[in-house]
Amino acid sequence: MDSVISLRPAPVAGHEVAETVVRLSGFEVMAAVGVNHGEIGRRQPLVIYVELGLGVGAIERLDQTVDYRDIGAAAERLARTHIDLIESFARQLGEACLGMGSVLWARVRIDKPEAVDNGMASVSVMVRAV
Repeated sequence: MDSVISLRPAPVAGHEVAETVVRLSGFEVMAAVGVNHGEIGRRQPLVIYVELGLGVGAIERLDQTVDYRDIGAAAERLARTHIDLIESFARQLGEACLGMGSVLWARVRIDKPEAVDNGMASVSVMVRAV
């Protein structure tokens, strides 16, 4: 009889996976965002970073986590509509992520490279499921 060797590590006694954090980093969209005269009616780049805290233990299958492509698609949908503030964009993206699987919290950072000369405008928003 052939023996079967498991490729999964054996669980460590006294330990469990309490939380998994899924990240999408450096995702770029061209967005209709801004309130300044030169921003209305044009798209500009946003660089998006998302962290999602999942309320599940060890993850073994895609249906137990969040597909990174879904996060990017949500950002692209928001980018199609004019939103005045990157704070609002970040909150709305975080709220959309709360509806993805077992997400307990979402932290969204948005960099807006063209907002200021010689620097980077940025905002972070955290939303939690209630």
